[in-house]
Amino acid sequence: MKRVLFLLLLFPALSWAQQQLPEFDVQKADVEYKLRFLASDELKGRDTGTEENNIAASFIAAHLEAYGFQPAPGQDSYYQTINFRKTKAPSKGMLTIGSDTYEQGENLMFITGNLEKTNAEVVFAQYGWMDEESGRDDYKGLDVEGKIVIVLPGTEEGQSDQAAFQAASKKRSIAKEKGALALIELYRLQFPWQFFKRYFGGESLSMPTAQEEDTPILYGWMQEGQSQSDLAKVREGEAMKAEIMSKGYMSKEAPSHNVVAVLEGSDPTLKDEYILLSAHFDHVGISSRGEGQDSIFNGARDNGMGTVALLTAAEALSVERPKRSVIILACTAEEKGLLGSRYYADNPLVPLDKTIFNLNTDGAGYNTTSAISVIGWGRTGTDKAIEKSAEAFGFDIIKDPAPEQGLFDRSDNVAFAAKGIPALNFSPAFENFDAEIQTYYHQPADEADAVDMNYLLKYSQTYAYLARLIANNKERPKWKEGDKYEEAGKKLYNK
Repeated sequence: MKRVLFLLLLFPALSWAQQQLPEFDVQKADVEYKLRFLASDELKGRDTGTEENNIAASFIAAHLEAYGFQPAPGQDSYYQTINFRKTKAPSKGMLTIGSDTYEQGENLMFITGNLEKTNAEVVFAQYGWMDEESGRDDYKGLDVEGKIVIVLPGTEEGQSDQAAFQAASKKRSIAKEKGALALIELYRLQFPWQFFKRYFGGESLSMPTAQEEDTPILYGWMQEGQSQSDLAKVREGEAMKAEIMSKGYMSKEAPSHNVVAVLEGSDPTLKDEYILLSAHFDHVGISSRGEGQDSIFNGARDNGMGTVALLTAAEALSVERPKRSVIILACTAEEKGLLGSRYYADNPLVPLDKTIFNLNTDGAGYNTTSAISVIGWGRTGTDKAIEKSAEAFGFDIIKDPAPEQGLFDRSDNVAFAAKGIPALNFSPAFENFDAEIQTYYHQPADEADAVDMNYLLKYSQTYAYLARLIANNKERPKWKEGDKYEEAGKKLYNK
């Protein structure tokens, strides 16, 4: 393997303005070969739980070992194994409430469970949530034994897409414990329904702590329809009869791995603090398409580019170690609901209160090569560092693109932000999800041949330089006053 050469200057812990630009001598060929490997047809889209995904993890680990990174403290390898359960959504399903009929794959999406055609009562249970600490019990006074339970997404405290997905497994467990026949959430997410159906209509993963038995409760989501529907009567508390069925659901174990490696910092004091660099390396695999059509979703932009940038930063920092220690986290299962990063955040290999920042890199693609996008601009006190790194490589900055999409909470950085760690997402350049982005986003066209390798080179260099600036600066990043994650940060760091 050709060793990438970085001629880096040793930075004292100075302000952003005082730190000087290192001389990068990374070659385009080095970033190109990494991307071509990760996005090759042989890796079949790097779907989580597949052998090809494991090969990608091995490729990343081999590079980190070559760069001199060590396994995380107490670990004997670079792999954090996650024993996922892979499930396949029911192929058929139906729910009839009064005169309203909902069909699987149309206005209904069952995700787990098989059930012979059954008649049962349907009831509404608010968010379907119970919490001893707050005293909330949405099942108080409700008998749901053998009944179909309809609930709102998320919890009373949070109804964002991320909050809804995170609460789902506990809500299923509560409903099953209460003896419910089925649990169905009303679809009120920002995520488009068509994307949701495609995302969950095939195979999906669940976390080890949320693994269901071989006969899990029937669980899914439904669109609400008209306000005068019989479903609306259920929401108002009226008892209604329903007919329900589901078949074709399958479940099996599917282990996968985060790749985690650590580089000790050079400063005797600051080395006890860590900057966490992350990117997901999984993609969506293979999809059935018409005869003669490309069926491999190679994921060059999403997130081959981010993975290459992560490896570029790892080597740059290993050649001249920064003041703070560095954690490299290559996440699996981002495409399955940000599961790999969430697993690490819940099971950290370095204490979270020693982790002072997360610099994630991920994106749907780019529609200009003159800029980078920053999702989380103005929130963590790192704007000057971002400006300096972008300016060094001639980039403009697109600040928080497509705000209507809520992108900050849709990538791996959110797992760490939710714990209180200041975080942002460094992304290829785009302002909105235009035709250029849609051409490649989760499409077979997202191949290495369609990536501008000169842009990939500069993008990777900029990410690496930004990581160094933050790792060396005497001031720790912190949440902007009033940020929704500020209180979590104060709790984490006891401030």
